Amino acid sequence: MEWVYLLIAGIFEVGWAVSMKLSEGFTKLVPSVVTAVGSIASAVFLALALRKLPLGTAYAMWTGFGILGTTILGALMFRETISLPQAGCVIMIAAGIIGLKLLS
Repeated sequence: MEWVYLLIAGIFEVGWAVSMKLSEGFTKLVPSVVTAVGSIASAVFLALALRKLPLGTAYAMWTGFGILGTTILGALMFRETISLPQAGCVIMIAAGIIGLKLLS
């Protein structure tokens, strides 16, 4: 169950980061509230995952989920460009997440 908690924490991590962008510096109410709620939910689910998972593994995967998700959504939603070297680095992060799961 701890892996499910970690995945949910990662989804909330991406959600609050995207909503922060949409809040335009906390000038828009709904995205600002979503940012606050999402960040708390992300921390709560990370804490639940940490009851059984090693700190280093869980934290690395949590931040990795955030990097992957925000990079992809930044490109899709905000038309942010990703250079080839950046894409390569994100792919290495994804490989690291997969490796951490397989080796844990």
